[in-house]
Amino acid sequence: MSEISVKADKRTKSTKGVVNQARRNGTVPGIYYSKGAEPISLFVAESSLKPLVYTSETHLVNLQVEDKELKAILKNIQFDPVTDRIIHCDFLGISADQEIEIEVPVAIEGQAKGVKEGGIVSQAMHKLRVSCLPAFIPEHILLNISDLSLNQSIHVRDLKLEKVKVLHADDAIIVSINLPRAAQEATTALPGEEVKEPEVISKGKQAEEEE
Repeated sequence: MSEISVKADKRTKSTKGVVNQARRNGTVPGIYYSKGAEPISLFVAESSLKPLVYTSETHLVNLQVEDKELKAILKNIQFDPVTDRIIHCDFLGISADQEIEIEVPVAIEGQAKGVKEGGIVSQAMHKLRVSCLPAFIPEHILLNISDLSLNQSIHVRDLKLEKVKVLHADDAIIVSINLPRAAQEATTALPGEEVKEPEVISKGKQAEEEE
């Protein structure tokens, strides 16, 4: 897994005015917390967070605070509902010998056999929550769907991940190949049943019925 270095400054004041001014200057308030340690309030440049946020991969973070380097992951991120800018971030400190729970993106590759049969790819889960030691956190989980035929799926139980535990039910569907809804409705019609067209009422007939 790749690592990204992020420089942060300790935040000594957290008044609304100070925080709002910092945001206007392109700085994001945040917090670093870890098991058995006091949380550290931070200010982080918004630009340094973007490689962690706008990506399809998971990264470890080397958080540089004054003269210390803290190993962490980006645990939570908040956005302004109007401008969509980053307004707050949480970093979770990690230890090399302690397992952590983290969400990992799911990526798919290949063209499924079922697509050539008229099906469409339906990805039910775009992220998977896993538990593992920091050294084994995957950047993403890649699934090849080339062998999937129509009405076939890849479930959590089908994953083969070394030293990584997936925290979802074994029968949870990650991706499947299904017929489009219209095609499904057509195939579920009873034998010999015809689809009724809506009746078109001419102006003359409508006038007669109203009399």
